[in-house]
Amino acid sequence: MTAALSAPDLAARLEKEFPGAIVESNADSLVVDSVKLPDIASFLKNTPELDFDYLTNLTAVDYKEHFELVYHLLSISRNHSLTLKTRCYDRENPTVPSLVALWNAADLQEREVYDLFGIVFSGHPNMKRIFLWEGFPGYPLRKDFGDGV
Repeated sequence: MTAALSAPDLAARLEKEFPGAIVESNADSLVVDSVKLPDIASFLKNTPELDFDYLTNLTAVDYKEHFELVYHLLSISRNHSLTLKTRCYDRENPTVPSLVALWNAADLQEREVYDLFGIVFSGHPNMKRIFLWEGFPGYPLRKDFGDGV
């Protein structure tokens, strides 16, 4: 069975490496500043004792006041996991950095989030809709989808 890493312990370590980057932590997840997301993700992947070599899932949640991106990371060699989150407060032009350069699995998952929530992943090599057709009006998993129609 995969063990979840202690998010508070990891948060303390990351705060030393990336001051101000940890927004919040609880028993099983970390919320990081989206600007620092690529640096933190790279650290989590490339630090040998962490070795988060696999992105199992990426999704988003619309809380109306912000979007939250949720990344489920796994280290196959270390047999541990982590839930990493970041937030985007701009509803008009929501943008977060892409993690495709670190994990190929982010490719289709970022496109799915873009297609259904309208969140753009800056630096993504092929940021276009994956399920819905180009020109589809809006983003169906947003809480405000269909307002005023």
